[in-house]
Amino acid sequence: MNTFWNRLDDVLATHEVVIDRPKGTTHPKYPAIVYPLDYGFVKGTCAGDGNEIDVWRGSSANPHLVGVICTVDSAKNDAEVKLLVGCTPEEVETVNHFHNDNEYMSGIVVQRETEGDNQKVDLIN
Repeated sequence: MNTFWNRLDDVLATHEVVIDRPKGTTHPKYPAIVYPLDYGFVKGTCAGDGNEIDVWRGSSANPHLVGVICTVDSAKNDAEVKLLVGCTPEEVETVNHFHNDNEYMSGIVVQRETEGDNQKVDLIN
C-alpha cells in the first residue's frame, strides 16, 4: 500500500495543483451546488474521465495527501478518484457528505493514516 501513496505523493510533488473552484463558489453548470472546500485539479495529469485528476484542498498548513475519495456519478455515468490534500478530519467528512448527500453521486473515502512506520487505510462510507 505504501507504493500507492508514494506514487500519488510523487504526482503532487511534480505537478501544479490548480484551484479553479474556490471554497464557497458555485458549480459552473449547477448553481445550486456550492463547493465547501477549494476544488481543482492536478495540472498535466489525466484521470478516468479524460480530464486532469481532481483535488479537494483543505485548510491544513501541511498540504500533504491525506486520502482519496472514489466517486460514482449516475448523472454523468462516470467514476473518478479525487485526491484529498491538506484536509483536516472534519474536512474529509465534509467532502464525504458532499459526494453522498444527493441523488446522483456516491463516494467512498480511503483515508491515509500513518502510525509509526506503518500505513493504515481507513474506509469511510
